[in-house]
Amino acid sequence: MATTADFKNGMCLNFNGNLVMIVEFLHVKPGKGPAFVRTKLKNLKTGRVVEHTFNSGVKVDPVRIELREYQFLYKSEEGYNFMNNENFEQVVLDEHIINAPQFLKEGDTCNILFHAEEEIPLSCELPPFVILEVTYTEPGIKGDTATNASKKATLETEAIVQVPLFINTGEKIKIDTRTGEYSERAK
Repeated sequence: MATTADFKNGMCLNFNGNLVMIVEFLHVKPGKGPAFVRTKLKNLKTGRVVEHTFNSGVKVDPVRIELREYQFLYKSEEGYNFMNNENFEQVVLDEHIINAPQFLKEGDTCNILFHAEEEIPLSCELPPFVILEVTYTEPGIKGDTATNASKKATLETEAIVQVPLFINTGEKIKIDTRTGEYSERAK
């Protein structure tokens, strides 16, 4: 058992029958009355973030989690197949566990968060940026760059993103997986 004094960002708890991660916390000691801890908790199953206030010194049930590096192999009817590069163990994940499945391509390395005692995958995070090739986009028209205009582009993973007018078919671009937006041309 742990108390509110042990809180850290990223700590996982068993809270009201759900696994939650502390996104943010703040110890508050008002001039009058007892101290308390204001937290933002992210439900690891639904991804929803809720605010909760704990009285100072309350006991909580911490959960041990592990972050492991896996390589994406392929997508099948069962889900997305990943392999651990150290022991070659394979795991199949559902689409809702992965933060940006539309940007996954074979061979990409991802971090999978596991419940350590039960060996259950909780979430899968792609790297913050991925480099993908544009397979199709309309050609840009010269002189049409006076405004901050954009156009749709289809990537090698079949995802569609908005890109600036100067991006052409066959170019490699950097995509932010957290927002799903174009970042820059790949070097």
